[in-house]
Amino acid sequence: MSEPEVVVVGGGIAGMSVAAELARDASVLLVEGEAELARHTTGRSAASYIPGHGAPPARALIAASKDRFAALADEAGHPFLRPRPVLHVAHDDEEERTLREELLPLDAVDELGVDDAIARWPALRRDVLRAAGVVEDAQDADPLGLHQHYRRLLRARGGEIRTGTPLTALRAHGSGWRVTLHHDHLDTGTVVLAAGAWTDTLLALAGVAPVGLRPLRRTIAVVRVPDGAPVRRDDPFVVSVGEHWYAKPEGEHLLVSPSEETPAEPGDPRPDELDVARALETVNAVTTLGLRSVATSWTGLRTFAPDRALVIGDRPEHRGLHLYAGQGGSGIETAPAAAALAAAVIRGETPPADVLDALAAHGTGLDAVLATRVGASGGPR
Repeated sequence: MSEPEVVVVGGGIAGMSVAAELARDASVLLVEGEAELARHTTGRSAASYIPGHGAPPARALIAASKDRFAALADEAGHPFLRPRPVLHVAHDDEEERTLREELLPLDAVDELGVDDAIARWPALRRDVLRAAGVVEDAQDADPLGLHQHYRRLLRARGGEIRTGTPLTALRAHGSGWRVTLHHDHLDTGTVVLAAGAWTDTLLALAGVAPVGLRPLRRTIAVVRVPDGAPVRRDDPFVVSVGEHWYAKPEGEHLLVSPSEETPAEPGDPRPDELDVARALETVNAVTTLGLRSVATSWTGLRTFAPDRALVIGDRPEHRGLHLYAGQGGSGIETAPAAAALAAAVIRGETPPADVLDALAAHGTGLDAVLATRVGASGGPR
């Protein structure tokens, strides 16, 4: 494939899923700078599908992905989602207000009494729990399985993947773009930047103004559960309404996070011991667990646009240079619908009807995710 019709930059779930969708009717080359695919955010996800999660565009794409996950499972012969309810818990006035005014009005979230919440997760301390809600149809996701399925689809459709191949130069050339990889170059009509935290850096390489994408660090620790602690493998995914922490069963252990959003540079961040300690301290303050021993920990980058909506498509002054970025903490749970939407926008086609219907049902529209809404300063127009 010396002159592919489309070059996709980025080998995580964003790049792989949109490349597979575009390969339905175009020759596609996916390039990844790292020696392995899905090394960063995709491989470090909390791995959940949560209806009602995020800003309205994300909630719409999560909803539109439900049936698409099922269709992908039929293709693959195994599911990518497994039921695990999400329990939202409030421990102060502000969290209780947020629960009642912002979460419970969502169709996805049902109110639970304190007794019912503790029955769902017996580790909760009754004396500090104020209110709770539950998302019954939330699910665990299989990020790497989903990524591998899209990889197989891309290759089955004739696409090519090159790893260990960083993009070193990018410039407009004729009616398309000249892409330089190491010391080689190729020409293509369409480039899709789907490189997460590195997307603005790649725009700068092309001499294009950034869109203001912000990589935010988040830490996860897998913690050993003390003997006799009330933790079960089928417990819910428990999330602080104020996003101060979350906890989720991980085999015999418990996965916990301080849910921090610390600005970071694109790269391969390492967990800060203080963030890990804060996660344990915060969870211990609202539970009877007495967590102390950490089995392992890691940190990933979640990248957001200024308005926290997805960024897809090009801008009029840079035709053929497309973005598929800003998935934030919803890259896995929105992937099936978001990739189909992005592929349609990149092709210049009408987006899928189910995705448009979901956007409308969540009080938003296609304009909320298009790159044309983002000004040169990085903010929405």
